[in-house]
Amino acid sequence: MSYLQEYDQEVDSIIQVQRLRKPYRIQTGDLLSIRVKALDQDIVGMFNPIGNENPNATTEEAVYFDGFTVDDHGNIRVPTMGEINVLGYTEKEVREKIEKKLLEEYFKEEANIFVTVKLAGIRYTTLGEIGQGSQVIYKDQVTIMEAIAKAGGITDYGDRENVQIIRQYPQGEEVHQIDVTNIDALSSPYYYIQPNDMIVVNPLPRKAIGLGTTGLEVFRTVASLLAIVTSVVAITRL
Repeated sequence: MSYLQEYDQEVDSIIQVQRLRKPYRIQTGDLLSIRVKALDQDIVGMFNPIGNENPNATTEEAVYFDGFTVDDHGNIRVPTMGEINVLGYTEKEVREKIEKKLLEEYFKEEANIFVTVKLAGIRYTTLGEIGQGSQVIYKDQVTIMEAIAKAGGITDYGDRENVQIIRQYPQGEEVHQIDVTNIDALSSPYYYIQPNDMIVVNPLPRKAIGLGTTGLEVFRTVASLLAIVTSVVAITRL
């Protein structure tokens, strides 16, 4: 059960990967973590969530209660600043938008305002011949291989050559395929997953008919069936 195999023997051992990944643009339902800092932290305290309502919360729970969820209209509600539209913006663009609003309406340049905006983890769902459930990885970029590993890997019956990624777009959902057994997956535009992706691994046909997991098991099963058929035919001819 191999991944990322080099089928072309002329491929260099050091693979140059061109990352065509475009900056992610925020969608409805995303969870953002926003922090405002300054030389005098007390003066920006009103813009930051309190974050201590549940001191026993886990990291994920703390982010859920302390972060900013993008509503159906593409807005987030920031303390004191009110509603800010972030739909279709990148993290950098949201940061610049908040910094500009703070400097125009609340502070002067001398305050040295420093704003950080990050997606509160990349959340995705896995279904099929893979560890099923919702997963969260706290990184800026997550590859399909990392997502699969986090979910526990693909089972022996999973179709690695046709892993489906159901991705949300403003116009609706689209289904993409990626072959994780081929080294060409590294240059696929879907090699990096996005928040709210659904990864579906369908079973191989041999699982449905119960022929076995590996090629050897399939051979043994088929050989056994042929032997039984041959024996039945021989007996009926007696």
